[in-house]
Amino acid sequence: MLNSIDVPKQKIVIIGAGLAGLTCATELQALGFIVEVFEKSRGASGRMSTRRSANWEADHGAQYFTARDPAFIQTVASWMDQKQVALWAPNLKVFEDKHWRASQSRDQRYVATPGMSSLGKHLAKRLPIQFEQTISQIERVGSTWVLHSSEAGRMNTAYDGLVLAIPSPQALVLVKEVDSWASALAAASNMNACWTLMIKFVTQPAFDLDAGFVNNEIISWVCRNNSKPERVGDEYWVVHANPQWSQTFVELSKEDATAQMVACLAQLGFNCKDAAITTHRWRYASGSLATPPECYLSGEIKLGLCGDWLHGGRIEGAWLSGHKLATRLAALFPLV
Repeated sequence: MLNSIDVPKQKIVIIGAGLAGLTCATELQALGFIVEVFEKSRGASGRMSTRRSANWEADHGAQYFTARDPAFIQTVASWMDQKQVALWAPNLKVFEDKHWRASQSRDQRYVATPGMSSLGKHLAKRLPIQFEQTISQIERVGSTWVLHSSEAGRMNTAYDGLVLAIPSPQALVLVKEVDSWASALAAASNMNACWTLMIKFVTQPAFDLDAGFVNNEIISWVCRNNSKPERVGDEYWVVHANPQWSQTFVELSKEDATAQMVACLAQLGFNCKDAAITTHRWRYASGSLATPPECYLSGEIKLGLCGDWLHGGRIEGAWLSGHKLATRLAALFPLV
């Protein structure tokens, strides 16, 4: 966490309440900046998302995370102390060459508890966030920023700094008229979709497995959601299609995408007969750049970009990107 004795008075606005945006906002707020967050969805967390129904729940976005960077390792330890995160040690397997084998991975995997969305909700508690506000335009007025939203039109507040913590295609729409460097960066990012199934099987798999990586098939991941700590409700499985197939067939109907994934599941040994299946399409699930810059900041106009797509993907990348942007953005403003 950043610390400072002196307190800046500038007002910073953050667009996007996923982990990168929440991290950036939290650290700027801790330094004394006045922060405000806008999010187009009904709640915080972004792709660290949990679908809930009357009798079940399932993490249908990000499945888990790892920690390698020392700063992130320290933060994860703090989250664990606060009971927001727990270790997950699944019976992990790999499917290739038409059969399952034990995974050799020794990575420590972490999950938020009681669902992946819980961490974002925890971080959001101390932040002023306006939900269900889709920012449609950013306007430079003198040395400040003014926002336009689809719901409220042109807003009255002027901000000293602006952070976009959103997927690159959405960032591109906003920055293309105001910052050519940010525009080029967002345009260079490759974002992939992800088709996702949430399944309650009538006939449980005949093999012992909590989660599995799948190679060279339409499907890339299967997971028994209830194998994660503190999950409740009926037993549900989460299935992710691979990024390349998902992006190629992003415009498939839900029915067609489901049918193709169910056929692939049969090849993996899962019987979907009479199963209850819910389908979700993540249009912007994962992104990457050939040379990730960690984050982006224009010192001249106080415009920053952060997100996992700027830091190699993954949840850790999202946190690091937001963390590093907060540090760099804070350095642009004088302390009083």
